[in-house]
Amino acid sequence: MAAKTVDAVLTGAVDLARAAAEEAAARPTDVGEHLGTVVEEDRVVSHRFAVTAPGYRGWHWTVTVARVPRGRVATVSEVELLPGDDALLAAPWVPWEERLRPGDLGAGDVLPFLPDDPRLQPGYTPSDDDEDAGLPLEELALARARVLGPQGRDEAAQRWHLGAHGPTSPVALASTSPCASCGFLVPLSGSLGQVFGVCANEWSPDDGKVVSFDHGCGAHSETDADAPPSLWPEPLPIHADALELVAPTDEDPKLEPVAPGDEVEGPAGDPLVAAMGADTEPEPTPEGDGPGEA
Repeated sequence: MAAKTVDAVLTGAVDLARAAAEEAAARPTDVGEHLGTVVEEDRVVSHRFAVTAPGYRGWHWTVTVARVPRGRVATVSEVELLPGDDALLAAPWVPWEERLRPGDLGAGDVLPFLPDDPRLQPGYTPSDDDEDAGLPLEELALARARVLGPQGRDEAAQRWHLGAHGPTSPVALASTSPCASCGFLVPLSGSLGQVFGVCANEWSPDDGKVVSFDHGCGAHSETDADAPPSLWPEPLPIHADALELVAPTDEDPKLEPVAPGDEVEGPAGDPLVAAMGADTEPEPTPEGDGPGEA
Protein backbone atom coordinates (compact mmCIF):
# COMPACT_ATOMS: atom_id res chain seq x y z
CA MET A 1 0.00 0.00 0.00
CA ALA A 2 1.47 3.33 -1.08
CA ALA A 3 2.09 5.89 1.63
CA LYS A 4 -0.15 8.93 1.62
CA THR A 5 1.63 12.08 0.59
CA VAL A 6 1.56 15.12 2.81
CA ASP A 7 -0.37 17.99 1.27
CA ALA A 8 1.32 21.23 2.22
CA VAL A 9 -1.66 23.39 1.27
CA LEU A 10 -4.14 21.45 3.40
CA THR A 11 -1.74 20.83 6.26
CA GLY A 12 -1.05 24.56 6.53
CA ALA A 13 -4.74 25.52 6.62
CA VAL A 14 -4.81 25.62 10.44
CA ASP A 15 -6.36 29.08 10.70
CA LEU A 16 -9.10 28.16 8.22
CA ALA A 17 -9.94 25.02 10.20
CA ARG A 18 -9.93 26.87 13.53
CA ALA A 19 -12.29 29.52 12.21
CA ALA A 20 -14.69 26.81 11.03
CA ALA A 21 -14.58 25.09 14.43
CA GLU A 22 -15.19 28.36 16.32
CA GLU A 23 -18.17 29.08 14.09
CA ALA A 24 -19.68 25.66 14.84
CA ALA A 25 -19.00 25.84 18.61
CA ALA A 26 -21.34 27.53 21.05
CA ARG A 27 -18.52 29.89 22.06
CA PRO A 28 -15.21 30.53 20.30
CA THR A 29 -13.43 29.79 23.57
CA ASP A 30 -14.68 26.18 23.39
CA VAL A 31 -12.02 25.50 20.71
CA GLY A 32 -8.63 24.82 22.27
CA GLU A 33 -5.16 24.11 21.00
CA HIS A 34 -4.39 22.47 17.67
CA LEU A 35 -3.74 18.73 18.24
CA GLY A 36 -2.43 17.82 14.77
CA THR A 37 -3.59 16.61 11.39
CA VAL A 38 -4.66 13.29 9.86
CA VAL A 39 -4.36 12.55 6.14
CA GLU A 40 -7.66 10.97 5.15
CA GLU A 41 -7.22 10.66 1.38
CA ASP A 42 -5.35 12.42 -1.41
CA ARG A 43 -6.05 16.13 -1.11
CA VAL A 44 -8.18 15.49 2.05
CA VAL A 45 -6.81 16.36 5.53
CA SER A 46 -8.51 16.60 8.95
CA HIS A 47 -7.39 19.10 11.61
CA ARG A 48 -8.10 18.31 15.26
CA PHE A 49 -8.53 20.84 18.05
CA ALA A 50 -9.02 20.29 21.77
CA VAL A 51 -12.44 20.94 23.29
CA THR A 52 -12.41 23.24 26.33
CA ALA A 53 -16.16 23.14 27.04
CA PRO A 54 -17.09 21.58 30.42
CA GLY A 55 -18.21 17.96 30.27
CA TYR A 56 -16.35 17.12 27.05
CA ARG A 57 -13.16 15.64 28.45
CA GLY A 58 -11.28 13.73 25.77
CA TRP A 59 -13.37 15.12 22.88
CA HIS A 60 -11.94 17.12 19.99
CA TRP A 61 -13.10 19.23 17.09
CA THR A 62 -12.41 17.62 13.72
CA VAL A 63 -12.37 19.93 10.71
CA THR A 64 -11.87 18.26 7.33
CA VAL A 65 -10.45 20.39 4.52
CA ALA A 66 -9.89 19.50 0.87
CA ARG A 67 -8.77 21.01 -2.42
CA VAL A 68 -9.41 20.28 -6.08
CA PRO A 69 -6.67 18.80 -8.25
CA ARG A 70 -3.97 21.40 -9.00
CA GLY A 71 -5.82 23.78 -6.68
CA ARG A 72 -3.93 26.07 -4.32
CA VAL A 73 -6.84 26.93 -2.00
CA ALA A 74 -8.24 24.73 0.81
CA THR A 75 -11.96 24.55 1.44
CA VAL A 76 -13.82 23.25 4.50
CA SER A 77 -15.72 20.01 3.88
CA GLU A 78 -17.21 19.29 7.33
CA VAL A 79 -16.89 20.10 11.04
CA GLU A 80 -17.51 17.40 13.66
CA LEU A 81 -17.21 17.00 17.39
CA LEU A 82 -15.74 13.51 17.90
CA PRO A 83 -14.70 11.55 21.03
CA GLY A 84 -11.14 10.47 21.62
CA ASP A 85 -9.82 7.30 23.20
CA ASP A 86 -10.30 8.59 26.78
CA ALA A 87 -13.46 10.60 26.12
CA LEU A 88 -16.29 10.70 28.63
CA LEU A 89 -19.20 9.01 26.82
CA ALA A 90 -22.87 8.60 27.63
CA ALA A 91 -24.35 5.18 28.29
CA PRO A 92 -25.21 3.12 25.19
CA TRP A 93 -28.57 4.05 23.77
CA VAL A 94 -31.30 1.49 24.39
CA PRO A 95 -34.55 1.48 22.39
CA TRP A 96 -37.61 2.66 24.27
CA GLU A 97 -39.39 -0.69 24.13
CA GLU A 98 -36.33 -2.31 25.77
CA ARG A 99 -35.99 0.34 28.50
CA LEU A 100 -39.50 -0.16 29.85
CA ARG A 101 -39.91 -1.91 33.18
CA PRO A 102 -43.05 -3.09 34.99
CA GLY A 103 -44.76 -0.06 36.50
CA ASP A 104 -43.32 2.49 34.01
CA LEU A 105 -46.45 2.69 31.86
CA GLY A 106 -48.36 5.90 32.51
CA ALA A 107 -51.56 7.49 31.30
CA GLY A 108 -51.56 7.79 27.52
CA ASP A 109 -48.53 5.52 27.02
CA VAL A 110 -48.90 2.70 24.51
CA LEU A 111 -46.65 -0.34 24.44
CA PRO A 112 -45.21 -1.44 21.08
CA PHE A 113 -46.99 -4.31 19.40
CA LEU A 114 -45.23 -7.68 19.63
CA PRO A 115 -46.54 -9.98 16.90
CA ASP A 116 -44.60 -12.97 18.28
CA ASP A 117 -45.06 -12.51 22.03
CA PRO A 118 -43.98 -15.84 23.57
CA ARG A 119 -46.45 -15.40 26.44
CA LEU A 120 -49.49 -15.51 24.11
CA GLN A 121 -50.94 -17.99 21.67
CA PRO A 122 -53.83 -17.90 19.19
CA GLY A 123 -57.28 -17.95 20.75
CA TYR A 124 -58.82 -20.26 18.17
CA THR A 125 -60.98 -23.33 18.64
CA PRO A 126 -58.57 -26.06 19.77
CA SER A 127 -57.65 -28.89 17.46
CA ASP A 128 -55.32 -31.82 17.96
CA ASP A 129 -52.33 -29.56 17.46
CA ASP A 130 -53.66 -26.92 19.86
CA GLU A 131 -54.10 -29.50 22.59
CA ASP A 132 -50.37 -30.18 22.45
CA ALA A 133 -49.77 -26.45 22.82
CA GLY A 134 -51.66 -26.47 26.14
CA LEU A 135 -54.66 -24.28 25.27
CA PRO A 136 -57.24 -25.01 28.01
CA LEU A 137 -60.90 -25.24 27.08
CA GLU A 138 -61.94 -22.69 29.68
CA GLU A 139 -59.73 -20.06 28.03
CA LEU A 140 -61.26 -20.23 24.56
CA ALA A 141 -61.61 -16.70 23.31
CA LEU A 142 -63.38 -16.47 19.99
CA ALA A 143 -63.51 -12.68 20.36
CA ARG A 144 -59.78 -12.39 21.04
CA ALA A 145 -57.02 -13.03 18.55
CA ARG A 146 -54.63 -14.28 21.25
CA VAL A 147 -54.92 -15.63 24.78
CA LEU A 148 -52.48 -16.36 27.57
CA GLY A 149 -50.33 -19.38 26.79
CA PRO A 150 -48.51 -21.83 29.08
CA GLN A 151 -45.39 -19.67 29.29
CA GLY A 152 -47.41 -16.59 30.17
CA ARG A 153 -49.35 -18.43 32.86
CA ASP A 154 -46.22 -19.94 34.38
CA GLU A 155 -44.42 -16.59 34.48
CA ALA A 156 -47.44 -14.85 36.02
CA ALA A 157 -47.93 -17.57 38.62
CA GLN A 158 -44.30 -17.46 39.68
CA ARG A 159 -44.27 -13.65 39.78
CA TRP A 160 -47.47 -13.47 41.85
CA HIS A 161 -46.51 -16.25 44.25
CA LEU A 162 -43.08 -14.75 44.99
CA GLY A 163 -44.37 -11.17 45.17
CA ALA A 164 -45.98 -9.04 47.86
CA HIS A 165 -49.26 -10.98 47.65
CA GLY A 166 -47.81 -14.45 48.12
CA PRO A 167 -47.10 -16.55 51.21
CA THR A 168 -43.69 -15.03 51.98
CA SER A 169 -44.78 -11.41 52.45
CA PRO A 170 -44.61 -9.98 56.00
CA VAL A 171 -48.41 -9.56 56.23
CA ALA A 172 -48.90 -13.19 55.24
CA LEU A 173 -46.35 -14.50 57.73
CA ALA A 174 -48.07 -12.59 60.54
CA SER A 175 -51.56 -13.82 59.65
CA THR A 176 -53.23 -16.78 61.36
CA SER A 177 -55.48 -17.95 58.51
CA PRO A 178 -54.81 -18.28 54.76
CA CYS A 179 -56.83 -16.63 52.02
CA ALA A 180 -58.10 -20.04 50.91
CA SER A 181 -60.53 -20.07 53.85
CA CYS A 182 -61.54 -16.39 53.58
CA GLY A 183 -65.04 -15.53 52.39
CA PHE A 184 -63.79 -12.43 50.58
CA LEU A 185 -61.66 -14.43 48.14
CA VAL A 186 -62.98 -14.51 44.56
CA PRO A 187 -61.21 -17.37 42.71
CA LEU A 188 -59.88 -16.82 39.22
CA SER A 189 -61.06 -18.89 36.29
CA GLY A 190 -58.90 -21.35 34.42
CA SER A 191 -55.80 -23.07 35.67
CA LEU A 192 -54.67 -19.99 37.63
CA GLY A 193 -57.86 -20.32 39.70
CA GLN A 194 -56.40 -23.39 41.37
CA VAL A 195 -53.83 -21.25 43.18
CA PHE A 196 -54.94 -17.59 42.99
CA GLY A 197 -57.95 -15.39 43.58
CA VAL A 198 -58.87 -11.72 43.93
CA CYS A 199 -59.37 -10.12 47.34
CA ALA A 200 -62.73 -8.34 47.67
CA ASN A 201 -62.38 -7.00 51.23
CA GLU A 202 -62.16 -3.22 51.38
CA TRP A 203 -60.48 -3.42 54.80
CA SER A 204 -57.66 -5.61 53.50
CA PRO A 205 -54.39 -4.12 52.19
CA ASP A 206 -54.80 -6.50 49.22
CA ASP A 207 -58.28 -5.32 48.18
CA GLY A 208 -58.68 -5.66 44.41
CA LYS A 209 -55.38 -7.51 44.01
CA VAL A 210 -54.54 -11.07 43.01
CA VAL A 211 -53.50 -13.09 46.06
CA SER A 212 -52.39 -16.69 46.43
CA PHE A 213 -54.47 -19.14 48.42
CA ASP A 214 -51.67 -19.46 50.99
CA HIS A 215 -51.45 -15.67 51.42
CA GLY A 216 -53.17 -14.04 54.39
CA CYS A 217 -53.81 -10.85 56.31
CA GLY A 218 -55.53 -9.58 59.44
CA ALA A 219 -58.80 -8.84 57.61
CA HIS A 220 -59.76 -12.51 57.25
CA SER A 221 -63.51 -13.15 57.26
CA GLU A 222 -63.18 -15.68 60.10
CA THR A 223 -60.95 -13.86 62.57
CA ASP A 224 -62.67 -15.63 65.47
CA ALA A 225 -61.75 -19.09 64.18
CA ASP A 226 -59.63 -21.33 66.36
CA ALA A 227 -55.95 -21.52 65.64
CA PRO A 228 -55.10 -24.32 63.20
CA PRO A 229 -53.63 -27.52 64.67
CA SER A 230 -49.89 -27.65 65.09
CA LEU A 231 -47.33 -30.37 65.80
CA TRP A 232 -45.72 -28.16 68.43
CA PRO A 233 -46.85 -28.84 72.02
CA GLU A 234 -49.20 -26.24 73.40
CA PRO A 235 -47.91 -24.27 76.41
CA LEU A 236 -49.62 -24.72 79.74
CA PRO A 237 -52.31 -22.08 80.34
CA ILE A 238 -51.51 -19.38 82.86
CA HIS A 239 -54.47 -17.76 84.62
CA ALA A 240 -53.32 -14.77 86.59
CA ASP A 241 -56.77 -14.22 88.07
CA ALA A 242 -56.73 -17.70 89.68
CA LEU A 243 -53.57 -17.07 91.70
CA GLU A 244 -53.95 -16.27 95.41
CA LEU A 245 -51.18 -14.63 97.40
CA VAL A 246 -50.93 -15.92 100.99
CA ALA A 247 -48.61 -14.36 103.54
CA PRO A 248 -46.47 -16.88 105.51
CA THR A 249 -47.26 -17.46 109.24
CA ASP A 250 -45.36 -18.88 112.18
CA GLU A 251 -47.44 -22.06 112.09
CA ASP A 252 -46.29 -22.93 108.56
CA PRO A 253 -43.93 -25.89 108.58
CA LYS A 254 -40.36 -25.13 107.69
CA LEU A 255 -38.14 -27.33 105.63
CA GLU A 256 -35.17 -28.64 107.55
CA PRO A 257 -32.08 -30.12 105.97
CA VAL A 258 -32.16 -33.90 105.83
CA ALA A 259 -29.04 -35.89 106.71
CA PRO A 260 -28.38 -39.46 105.60
CA GLY A 261 -30.18 -41.88 107.91
CA ASP A 262 -32.91 -39.48 108.93
CA GLU A 263 -36.47 -40.62 108.56
CA VAL A 264 -38.44 -38.74 105.94
CA GLU A 265 -42.18 -38.72 106.22
CA GLY A 266 -44.38 -38.27 103.19
CA PRO A 267 -47.15 -39.89 101.22
CA ALA A 268 -46.57 -43.34 99.83
CA GLY A 269 -45.06 -43.25 96.40
CA ASP A 270 -43.77 -39.70 96.86
CA PRO A 271 -40.88 -39.33 94.39
CA LEU A 272 -39.08 -37.04 96.84
CA VAL A 273 -39.21 -39.72 99.54
CA ALA A 274 -38.11 -42.40 97.10
CA ALA A 275 -35.21 -40.30 95.91
CA MET A 276 -34.01 -39.45 99.37
CA GLY A 277 -34.46 -43.03 100.51
CA ALA A 278 -32.24 -44.18 97.66
CA ASP A 279 -29.45 -41.86 98.85
CA THR A 280 -29.49 -43.11 102.46
CA GLU A 281 -27.46 -46.07 103.64
CA PRO A 282 -29.41 -49.15 104.85
CA GLU A 283 -29.33 -49.83 108.61
CA PRO A 284 -27.20 -52.80 109.70
CA THR A 285 -29.14 -55.88 110.70
CA PRO A 286 -28.58 -57.48 114.12
CA GLU A 287 -26.38 -60.54 114.20
CA GLY A 288 -28.34 -63.72 113.77
CA ASP A 289 -31.27 -62.01 112.08
CA GLY A 290 -29.79 -61.81 108.62
CA PRO A 291 -30.77 -63.99 105.75
CA GLY A 292 -29.67 -67.58 106.05
CA GLU A 293 -29.16 -67.39 109.81
CA ALA A 294 -30.95 -69.95 111.94
